[in-house]
Amino acid sequence: MNNQYVHGYDPVESHRLQDQAATLADLLHSDTHYPAGALVLEAGCGVGAQTVTLASRSPEARIVSVDVSESSLAEAKRAVIARGLTNVSFRQADIFDLPFETAAFDHVFVCFVLEHLPRPLDALRALTRVLKVGGSLTLIEGDHGSTFFHPDSPFAQRAIEALVELQARAGGNSLIGRSLFPLLSEAGFAEVRVSPRFVYADASRPELVEGFTKKTFTAMIEGVRERTLAAELMDATDFDRGVADLYRTAAPDGVFCYTFFKAVGHKPDWTG
Repeated sequence: MNNQYVHGYDPVESHRLQDQAATLADLLHSDTHYPAGALVLEAGCGVGAQTVTLASRSPEARIVSVDVSESSLAEAKRAVIARGLTNVSFRQADIFDLPFETAAFDHVFVCFVLEHLPRPLDALRALTRVLKVGGSLTLIEGDHGSTFFHPDSPFAQRAIEALVELQARAGGNSLIGRSLFPLLSEAGFAEVRVSPRFVYADASRPELVEGFTKKTFTAMIEGVRERTLAAELMDATDFDRGVADLYRTAAPDGVFCYTFFKAVGHKPDWTG
C-alpha cells in the first residue's frame, strides 16, 4: 500500500494530515462513538491523525490501529502518547491480510484509506471477515470531484484533475466518496446509510479558511507538484498558477467548498 499513497510520507504531509484531522474533527466524528468495552479495529491508521480523535471520543472502547507502514505507525504511537491516551494498541498489518481471527472485532473504522487502494471491494471483504455479526463498519472518504470555489479558475481545476489522474495511475480513486453506498452494499453490508459532510469556507469562517482551504486542500494539491510535472500532466507555470488561484479562494471575497461522505453499514447474519 505504501507505493499507492500518492501524497508521500514526508513530514510536510504528516503535518497536513494533522491539520486536516483537527479542522474536521467535529464535522466528521461528532456522531462516532463506541461503547465501553467495545473492541474497534482502525484499519489504515497512518500517522494517527484520526486515531487520537477516535480514541478520545470513545475513551472506554479499546482501539486496535493497524497500518502497513512501520514509520507511520511509529508516528501514530507518538501522537497517542502525546495526548495521554491509553486505550489504543498498534500493529503493523496489511488490510488484505489481517492477522486477526474471524469475527474478532465489534466494530471497524476506516478513514481516508479506500481511495488509495486498487481493490476497495476486496478490502471491505477482508474487513468483513474480522467483524462480528451485527457489528458496524464506518467509512469516511472525500471526493475531489465535489470541489468548487470562487473565484473560479481553469488552472486550479486542472491542478485538481492532475491529482485525480495521479491517484488513478497509482491504482486509487480520489472520487470514491460518491461510491460508498454501492461498495458497502456489494460487500454484503445491511442497513447502509451515507451522510454527506459539506465543507463551506468563506471569510465568516476563518478557521475553515485557514485549516481546510489553505492547510488541507490547497496544501495537498501543492504537495503533488513534482509528480504532476514529472507525469507531464501540466507545465510548471500553469500548475503554479492553479495553486495560486486556490490560495486566492482564501481571500476575504473567496469561497471554497468540498464534500466528504460518511457511510455506516452492519454485518448481517450470513454465511459464505
